[in-house]
Amino acid sequence: MAVEVLTTADGRAKTALSRAHAARWRDARAAGTPIPVGEAAPPLHPARPAAPELLDPRDVPRRRPGSPQGRIALLHAVAHIELNAVDLHWDIIARFGHVPMPMGFYDDWVKSADEESKHFNLMCDCLEELGSHYGALPAHAGMWRAAEDTRDDLLGRLAVVPMVLEARGLDVTPGMIEIFQKANAQSAVDALKIIYAEEVHHVAYGSKWFHFLCGRDNTDPVVVFHDLVRTYFHGALKPPFNEEKRAEAGIPPDFYWPLADQLR
Repeated sequence: MAVEVLTTADGRAKTALSRAHAARWRDARAAGTPIPVGEAAPPLHPARPAAPELLDPRDVPRRRPGSPQGRIALLHAVAHIELNAVDLHWDIIARFGHVPMPMGFYDDWVKSADEESKHFNLMCDCLEELGSHYGALPAHAGMWRAAEDTRDDLLGRLAVVPMVLEARGLDVTPGMIEIFQKANAQSAVDALKIIYAEEVHHVAYGSKWFHFLCGRDNTDPVVVFHDLVRTYFHGALKPPFNEEKRAEAGIPPDFYWPLADQLR
């Protein structure tokens, strides 16, 4: 199921399949007949549509968010992030099936993939309402790098994807909501508020399973987190941090403040 999503290129088709598989998983769990967790060979890179053109992050054009074109670019960037997130959540299921984990691990990431699929479609709907669409603008090519770098390290994947990249979404989304509120773009405001609320859970799942594995290995989660982020994350952890939402997701300040602006 996970590999089928990963090998589907079109964004709307990928997310439709993702949501259908999530519903099958959920229904089977509720009926007491869970779908068996097997092992699979996920692709190193998920299938992608022909557009958008993927550029080096330094080459993606910057647009002022106060302009209509800038707001479209912002929604397009969020849509691209959400599509990558769909693949990231199915990839963690397919790639680490050999690691013994409780069924709750799969429940959490299937639910996250389902919600990210909804988020992508919300962003696409907002873009289409503004006369644009996903693929109309170039996008960031570096989003899958974290998945490649951590393809053999489940703890590293949990540290970098939900606990760094998705936690960053908690920092920046309130500012995006404000931009669209000022523009009286209610559809975008409503969509971003849904994303903001649900992303807290995705970060929390990362923190929960990171701490679970550290507990199983009898290691200090703060020390392990710092080592893994320094190993796998290419960039700086940039304040300001949304300390309230990060704490709600199970990431206290001693995880991220010691890494702030230290990485290059």
